[in-house]
Amino acid sequence: MAKKGNRIQVILECTEHKNSGLAGTSRYITTKNKKNDPERMELKKFNAIMRKYTIHKEIK
Repeated sequence: MAKKGNRIQVILECTEHKNSGLAGTSRYITTKNKKNDPERMELKKFNAIMRKYTIHKEIK
């Protein structure tokens, strides 16, 4: 039987878009190793609605 890994799936959501009041949301799904990175992730990703790179934070 295979060992279950430490890699989990997380959802990243744009912080600027959430506070701007515009319609829709900008979200990305990615994976992270919960053993190496126990705290919440924060990455710069492209927001297609605002058409610029913004900070996306882990929500789940």
